[in-house]
Amino acid sequence: MGVGEIPPVEPPDGGRETALARLNRPMPADRLRGWVVALTLTLVGGVIRFWNLGHPTDQGTPIFDEKHYVPHAWQVLRNGGVEDNPGYRLIVHPPLGKHLIAVGEWLFGYTAWGWRFSAAVAGTVSILLIVRIGRRLTRSTFLGGIAGVLLIADGVSHVQSRVGMLDIFLAVLVLAAFGCLLVDRDQVRDRLAVVVREGRTGDSVWGPRLGVRWWRLGAGVLLGLACGVKWSGGYFLAAFAVLCVFWDYTARRAAGVDRPFLGAARRDLGPGLWAFVAVPIATYLATWWAWFGSETAFDRHAVGDGVGTSSAFWFVPDALRALWFNSGSVLDFHNGLVTDPDDPHAWESKPWTWPMGLRAMLYYYDGSVTGCGQDECVGALMLIGTPAMYWLVFPMLAWALWRAVTRYDWRYTAVLVGYLAGWLPWFSNLDRQMYFFYITPVAPFLVLGLTLVLGQILGPARRGTERRGTGLLVVALYVGLVVANFVWLWPVLVGEPITPWRWNAELWLPSWR
Repeated sequence: MGVGEIPPVEPPDGGRETALARLNRPMPADRLRGWVVALTLTLVGGVIRFWNLGHPTDQGTPIFDEKHYVPHAWQVLRNGGVEDNPGYRLIVHPPLGKHLIAVGEWLFGYTAWGWRFSAAVAGTVSILLIVRIGRRLTRSTFLGGIAGVLLIADGVSHVQSRVGMLDIFLAVLVLAAFGCLLVDRDQVRDRLAVVVREGRTGDSVWGPRLGVRWWRLGAGVLLGLACGVKWSGGYFLAAFAVLCVFWDYTARRAAGVDRPFLGAARRDLGPGLWAFVAVPIATYLATWWAWFGSETAFDRHAVGDGVGTSSAFWFVPDALRALWFNSGSVLDFHNGLVTDPDDPHAWESKPWTWPMGLRAMLYYYDGSVTGCGQDECVGALMLIGTPAMYWLVFPMLAWALWRAVTRYDWRYTAVLVGYLAGWLPWFSNLDRQMYFFYITPVAPFLVLGLTLVLGQILGPARRGTERRGTGLLVVALYVGLVVANFVWLWPVLVGEPITPWRWNAELWLPSWR
């Protein structure tokens, strides 16, 4: 049975040591080394993310969808935190992401560095998080470092960290929430282990109360913030809530609680609702602080205008009713943003193409640049998922499902939940315009899934030196392939001038053109 698998429940007399063995998965002892690896990779990744951050631009102006969010963020700075140009209800996302972009504009002005600075910070923080999360998930500092290298070399995460758009903020908040839940899972098992050692497991058929779970509350705050960037954060909120309750059940089961399912429902579900409903809602509403405090924000005083003064919800404050009305209008906008069969968007794609990156997106193109060493040069910025990673996604997902179902491997289950929560909901309305960059918050879970597979290829340290050496060789070759793939794509991931021949060589698939 592999590391992290949930064994069958033993009978109550199976012994205290059996229960402790189920609950205890100690972290690696090399704590200092773990932080050195994480901080070193974060520094390397930060240099790569920030390298020539101000390039490219559209003659000094934003590129692609930066043209929506960058001006809104600038308006936020001028108007006390709210946008001043609703223009056909194009204020279609909550305010937090634009507030974060505005921080960079406040520091560096209305320049490419200014409107991309916060995104680059978020992308860099994601590297730190995934190294620590990978280490906790695998109980291996080495594999945590591999997760960091893979995220650095992910083309989607790299490009989205270098543009003034919202998705990288959603990604870092979702990843941080996932990390909080991993710590909470370990903390719950540590608390149950104490109860087992003290022989108090049988004091109640439901098992013990577990006290305040600050890491779970932290996850609720982060997921509320994620919804404050984009509503799609709600998909992760719902999925992680179910995952957390499932972990509570399996922890009580591992501890030998008589009725683990009912125990989780009785002891954990109520506080879980607080952590995953009340806290995220309060946090989400807090991201609208400027809107609530404004007299001129769009729809701020909709009650009496767009909303009638008499209502079955008369007891709800007018400000909340106005926000509900505003949100309904935004939802109508999103639902009405359908693909015109006679005039489709040049770079839209459907969700079945996203996992393998079959429809890369062109953010910027200039065929009149110089600097490539020839008379004719091309400058282009494309959103491309590094093929050495993305083209393995379906084998990885299939293996993860197999491990989750047949081996009860909670680590693969967690990765599956994170990946599918960010992907499957988009199949619910296929007529809607959708784009490849929606996969941004899913990319870290691809990295974690690949890291788990590489960990199995590597094998545990206790195996024979020949087996371990072969596994290490395969892992090293694969990671080297990913890095080499990233290096090859580098010019079109940062918009460097290249020759037309090189530009054509970067377009691996006809659908990328």
